[in-house]
Amino acid sequence: MGHRKSHAPRRGSMAYYPRVRVKRVIPRVRSWPEVKLNIPRLLAYPCYKAGVTHAIVTDTKHTSPLAGREIVITSSVLEAPPIFICGFRAYVKDSLSYLKVLTEVWSEKIPKHIDRVLTISDKYKENVVENIEKRKKTIIENFNKIAEFRAIVSTQPYLIDLKKKPELVEIKIGGGTLDVQYNYCLQIVGSEVYPKQIINEGQYVDVISITKGKGYQGVVKRFGVKILPHKSRKGIRDIGAISPAAPSMLFYIPRSGQMGFHQRTEFNKLVLKIGDNGYEVTPKGGFLHYGIIRSHYIVLKGSIPGPAKRLVILRYPIRPPRTLSQLKLVTIDTDSKQG
Repeated sequence: MGHRKSHAPRRGSMAYYPRVRVKRVIPRVRSWPEVKLNIPRLLAYPCYKAGVTHAIVTDTKHTSPLAGREIVITSSVLEAPPIFICGFRAYVKDSLSYLKVLTEVWSEKIPKHIDRVLTISDKYKENVVENIEKRKKTIIENFNKIAEFRAIVSTQPYLIDLKKKPELVEIKIGGGTLDVQYNYCLQIVGSEVYPKQIINEGQYVDVISITKGKGYQGVVKRFGVKILPHKSRKGIRDIGAISPAAPSMLFYIPRSGQMGFHQRTEFNKLVLKIGDNGYEVTPKGGFLHYGIIRSHYIVLKGSIPGPAKRLVILRYPIRPPRTLSQLKLVTIDTDSKQG
């Protein structure tokens, strides 16, 4: 840039293009990790973001400069009511190695609240047991072709008085052999699963969520473009030029547009605590824009994307760190957040 004395890096990143609004508020898990577990289990757990507070932890790593000392870190609190397993699907691979649904087995009884987002045909309801046995037989006959199993999971926000519809999420089952995974599917279908059965304290998880929407914004707020000098004939909060005179083509440049309400994944968030009494971590007066945590909860180190009440999916880490964290939780701040 001729008018600058030093190099100026370009604004923004092409990694997140196109920066458009997501179609659904429910996060989409595009890839699943290969987890080496002896016991089969779900590889993700959906929950709701309650708010952010701070926690006091002790660093037990002897080579750390803060070894043995208490430090204050940001922590996010999520409410994780039990999830209901509506059914499971069996997938096979086609000639191009793409996954294709072979069949799906549903539970005989489904809670009435889930009817708001799930429609089951009357023909299937008339002979539920016969249809279930017929589909189980299809799985057994084609068991050599099956590549993986995935559970059809429904959230239950009505258990915590959250004014939201239940969400249906598909979660892969990992660990063990396919025979063990199939027996695990038959065991959990039609029942509730709790966070302690899926996630452990001290492990890492990937957080998949939809960020807070901020609407249509200009280039200064969206990309951090420098504000032009006063009396600029082009405008103060605009970009200088959209393309050079030569070559006469339009390059990548920051432009105004949608900001926020994008799907983002944050890798390797440490699970500090999991409990079943939400009053232990609820601040006085409750979390802002959320309220009181009444059910199971999960405390993560650091911040996570999305506003309060946003659905968050915690997935097993797809690229876990080589060493485990050596932070020991001392206490979680429960002072009022009402300002």
